[in-house]
Formats: sequence, structure tokens, C-alpha cells
Amino acid sequence: MAGADVFRVNFSHGSQADHARTIQAVREAEAAVGRPLAVLADLQGPKIRLAEFAEGSAQLKAGQPFRLDMSRTPGDTVRVGVPHPEVFAALRVGAEVLLDDGKVRLRVVAHGPDYADTVVEAGDRLSDHKGLNLPNLSIPIPALTDKDREDLAFALQQGVDWVALSFVQRASDMAELRKLVQGRAAVLAKIEKPAALEALDEILDLCQAIMVARGDLGVELAPEEVPVYQKKLVRAARLRGLPVIVATQMLESMTHSPTPTRAEASDVANAVYEGADAVMLSAETAAGDYPVESVAMMDRIITRVEQDPRWPELMRAEYPVEDADADALVAAARKASESASTACIAAFTTTGQTALRLARERPLQPTLALTPNLDTARRLSLAWGVEARVVPEVHDPEELTDIAVEQAVKTGLAPPGQRVLILAGLPLGSPGAANILRLAHTPRR
Repeated sequence: MAGADVFRVNFSHGSQADHARTIQAVREAEAAVGRPLAVLADLQGPKIRLAEFAEGSAQLKAGQPFRLDMSRTPGDTVRVGVPHPEVFAALRVGAEVLLDDGKVRLRVVAHGPDYADTVVEAGDRLSDHKGLNLPNLSIPIPALTDKDREDLAFALQQGVDWVALSFVQRASDMAELRKLVQGRAAVLAKIEKPAALEALDEILDLCQAIMVARGDLGVELAPEEVPVYQKKLVRAARLRGLPVIVATQMLESMTHSPTPTRAEASDVANAVYEGADAVMLSAETAAGDYPVESVAMMDRIITRVEQDPRWPELMRAEYPVEDADADALVAAARKASESASTACIAAFTTTGQTALRLARERPLQPTLALTPNLDTARRLSLAWGVEARVVPEVHDPEELTDIAVEQAVKTGLAPPGQRVLILAGLPLGSPGAANILRLAHTPRR
């Protein structure tokens, strides 16, 4: 009720039994609120971590030598194990190695197939199993681990709506995921590696949405680069009509505080001004003290931005180019919806493509997606401005108007006497065949 539409299940934490209970809770909430809710399964991906230290941790100082190797001997102040041969295969002299989210920075001076000699450029205390990152280097490691495959099979069995792949580096990572999913869920690429930025067009060809995962992306990019790439990624996704999520540290202080910082409120607002489809909470709702308040606050920020008279101008600064007749009709629907008497656009859709085309246009009136497919309705929960509802399959074109008006009134999207634009395709049920634009009015009381 506070405003959430999609619930992320993070397979980096918890057991499959924990996740099953979470998914069941979402389905029960869906029944209670009477509208489709989506479940996004976020696969852990490969985690490159240090081995253990003999004393649980070690203090590293700037300027000292430090070795990374494949030895199983517990580490100390001069060396530690890294049980990942792929790391040493990717290294080169002069490469930077980041440990513990960049708190410790090393510079490689020599390396071989099972070791790397480095100099500490920024020191700190390191403890067991901290993460390792290699900025600007592509690590020859598959994005899907054995754990991910097991979690993916479980998530699909549970009927999740979206699957997010972590640490995507190349298009082949998404191709492998799509092959395994086989259309049983929509697939999403988490962009958190610089290598993914270089192969962005190819990755976008193979995914149905992206997430700007600023946490890990910010480890391997300079802080000043992250906002620039965020805007680039949002724009690239929007031009293709792919939903885009902006994530990580959106309202981080609300993990333990009832109110966010002003900077965090501005951060959320900026994503809305950019036209992102969704903004995501992480620790705030997964482990925070104020989960409901965090969702309500994010909803309030979004609502306030959308009341700004300049918001449409800023959010719709760039329009995609129509590349098909259906796109031209969708663009016409968006323009027609700008009439003051138009309450919403009712789009009949089987696969969701018509509603996604509308979302790409960013109409200022809500899109009521009407589909006979519950899976489609749930997946559309991620799309910008879309309110999806499941309706019986329509066989008679004359039924379109009655169903659209009935649902527009039932959902509260169209008050009495307001106009509803109806977008559909003939023959009915044909994917991507939007070729009808009708006008209807809700009855006056």
C-alpha cells in the first residue's frame, strides 16, 4: 500500500526456503491489494573474494609490498590467497586491484599464472573473504555460476517474473541466461562492470530491461563518472523502449533513520527527471529499521517531481524515433492523450509490447494495460506509467470499448465524463499489431 510495484529477491543472501516464503508473501499481498505485483529474482553472480587471514585480518600500509597468490596458507600482512585463477589470467603490469570495495588499492608490479606482486597504494585493515575488483579489466569468468544455475531453476519453479543477471560483461552472458530461461520470465541485465559499458549495444539487444547498479559500478569507476554513465544508460534503455531501474543507496540513510538526507531526496528526484522506469530500494527495505517509511518516502518524492511543471520537458527531452507503423500509432496516442479531457490510455496487449511502446513515449496520462495473461501483467509492473490488469480474452472488436471503459472506471484512472483512448490491434491477440486507436468516454453520473 505504500507504493511498491516490484519486489526483488536477492539470492546473494538467505536460503531458497527463505526466498520461497518471500515470494509467497508477495503473491498474498498481490491478492490483498487487487493488482499485479512482480517478483524479480536477482542472481548472485560470480563473487571474487580473498581467502582467510591467520588472525582474521591484517593491516596494510601504503607503500608496502603485498602478494596475492593461490596458496591455501592463511594470509598475513605480506600476502593472502585468492582462489580464482581467472584473476591472475586477467592481470597485467600496472593494473589496479581494489579490495573491500576500494578501501585498499594495490598496483601490480609483476604477475604469473598463480601470483601477483603488488605495491599498496592505499592501505586499510583487511579481513577474511573481502571482495576483489579489477577496474578496466575483463575477467574470463562466466556470469552464471553453479549456484546461480541452481537458484535460477528454483526461481523459475517459483514463478518469478523477472530474472536479473549480475556482473554482466558481454552479450554472451545474457544469451546464456535467455537460453536457460526459455521465456519463462523476462531477463534483466545489471550493469555494474565497465566491460559492460563497452559492449552495451550488444547487451541491450539481448535483454528486456537493465538495472543501473551503481554500487559495484561505483567501485570500478571514479565517483564522478557514475552520474554520467547513469544518464547514458537511462537514455540508451529509453531509446530502445527497455525498462530501466536506477538502484543502490537511493535512500541509504533511511536504513537506520526515519528521514533521508536532502542529497538522497535529490538523487531519487534526478532519476525521475531522467525518465527512469523504476527506482529501487535495497538495504532500506531488506534490513532497515524503516522499510515501509522508506517506500512511502520514495513514493512521495516521485509524486512531487511529477507535479513539477517542468518535469515533462526535462523527462521527455529526447524522443525515440518511430521505426514502424505501430510506433507511429503509439506516438499518435501519446499526442492525443495530452488533451485535458483524456484520463488514460487503455492498451490491449498479449505480450506486453504495445504497453512497452507506450511507456517508451512517456505519455503524461497513465497507461492501463489490459491483458488476458497474468504473467504479462506482472512483468509490466516494472514499466513506466503502466497500470496492468488481467481481463478475459477479447474476441469481438466491439467489446474493446466496453472493457476499456469498465476497467478505467474500476481502477479509478478515469473519473465520470472523462475520455479514454483505446489502443488495440486486429486481429485481436496478435503480438505487436497495434493498429486501432479509438476514443470513448466514461459515463456521467
